[in-house]
Amino acid sequence: MDLQLTGKVVLVTGGSDGLGAAVCNRLVWEGARVALCARKPERLEATAATLRSQGGEVLAVPADVSRAEDLERFVKAAHERWGRVDGLVNNAGSASAKPFLSVTDQEWEEDFQLKVFAAMRTVRLTVPLLRAAGGGSIVNVLSIKAKEPGKNTTPSSVSRAAGMSLTKVLSKELGPDAIRVNAVLVGMIQSGQWNRRAEASGKPAEAFYAERSKEAGVPLGRIGQAEEFADVVAFLLSARSSYVTGTAINVDGGLCDVV
Repeated sequence: MDLQLTGKVVLVTGGSDGLGAAVCNRLVWEGARVALCARKPERLEATAATLRSQGGEVLAVPADVSRAEDLERFVKAAHERWGRVDGLVNNAGSASAKPFLSVTDQEWEEDFQLKVFAAMRTVRLTVPLLRAAGGGSIVNVLSIKAKEPGKNTTPSSVSRAAGMSLTKVLSKELGPDAIRVNAVLVGMIQSGQWNRRAEASGKPAEAFYAERSKEAGVPLGRIGQAEEFADVVAFLLSARSSYVTGTAINVDGGLCDVV
């Protein structure tokens, strides 16, 4: 299937590692021009170099998405480079999961700055550019905890639920501008965080992943691949999903009971 992404300009936050890097790789493979940002310059440039070696047209901008001025610099750099923006992937974030009574006000504020305010600001900066391009697509990367939170999952489950609500509101407000807004809810997908857990366990990665997916009761019986997640994101960014907006798609192997 031709996703018709050739020449499109897509911004990806948190694009230097794990799921974000997988999205960038898929977009480059599809012929899109990709601007990615992340906090660690060395890792960011290494990922960008890999993408360029594959023929990708890539712009890497060191940025902390919790800082408004960094986001402004990132979006401005991409627009100045290519003169347009066609898509945005709000991927930057982390998994913060603790019992409610142990979460401090500072931890709540930091989590919302990273996951909610960063997405809000990036969308606000990007929407005028998407309108100028005649429309486009925004994908918010969230977690299945947004739909089905469990105990000891704050503050992340709450901020992710806010992200899902933001997705729905934006889809209704921006639809008349031909800007689609969707969310991808991640379950147990291999990423940098999962790889570090596997390494810390002292077990072979495959054995660790098989054990954890069995414990969690994943219906497909395995942890997902980052490439499988990236395929869904690329589809939502593409014209092939032109009548899909305001939805939150689980990429979790059937783990979440809520559809």
